[in-house]
Amino acid sequence: MSGNKLCFTKMHGCGNDYIYFNCVGDSIENPEKLAVRLSDRHKGIGGDGIVLICPSELADAKMRMFNIDGSEGKMCGNAIRCVAKYLWDREMVRKEEIHIETLSGIKTLYLNIEGGAVKTVRVDMGRPILTPAEIPVRLPGDKIVNQRVKIENERAAKPIHAHITCVSMGNPHCVVFEDFLDVGKFPLEDFGPKIERDPLFPEGVNTEFVNVINDHEVKMRVWERGSGETWACGTGACAVAVAAVENGFCTRGADIDVRLPGGTLVVRYQEDGKVWLTGDANTDFTGTIEI
Repeated sequence: MSGNKLCFTKMHGCGNDYIYFNCVGDSIENPEKLAVRLSDRHKGIGGDGIVLICPSELADAKMRMFNIDGSEGKMCGNAIRCVAKYLWDREMVRKEEIHIETLSGIKTLYLNIEGGAVKTVRVDMGRPILTPAEIPVRLPGDKIVNQRVKIENERAAKPIHAHITCVSMGNPHCVVFEDFLDVGKFPLEDFGPKIERDPLFPEGVNTEFVNVINDHEVKMRVWERGSGETWACGTGACAVAVAAVENGFCTRGADIDVRLPGGTLVVRYQEDGKVWLTGDANTDFTGTIEI
């Protein structure tokens, strides 16, 4: 980029907000450092991270996402929908079926257009990974469903006992179903970082705490590795839906409403093993910042 000014677009999906940069014609140096600086909600633009929209030789575009702490994420279900809207709005891609390259593979997205504008986007999130070594989680077995574990890392004053279900949707997730406490009142800031950094998870983990409302509706909050609590997490919502089906709480092949602080995402864990994610994509504002 020439000079020291960058044009950006602030967007959000289900309240999960990122700062988007068009890197099709230019590149950004040291996006890790930029993510830390600009995500700060007091001294920066404010967001859950930054997203770079880059050229791709394999798809219509490539998405790179960096968390608040500068770490790069392999996939983000909310951000990828906003990338689709960005490409449509700027007429960079004018198709209702588009393909976006990510670090977890090429994803197919279907745009719901109303009045010439993108209303919602449906994403083929692929098949979940349930094999512990591939998630990764250091536990034996073919898959980890409702397994009791003890969390006792250096951040935990005393061990935490929890029943966990582990899923990867391109990012590792640890799902905890809470039977007795409303997750809205759950001390997420206490338990989230302790589980995130536990030795059970060699690459860290995103943790979701969930109330099951009925067989087609759940309520969740998420602690994302590298970001802390966010209003929504697309891969997390998918992981929760998969975990709810694997535990027998929800129906496979049916739409599951996943209610988050930022809104509702719709997830379907199909009979063929694929997971579909549907949600909104919104532009908040555009601007220029000096770096």
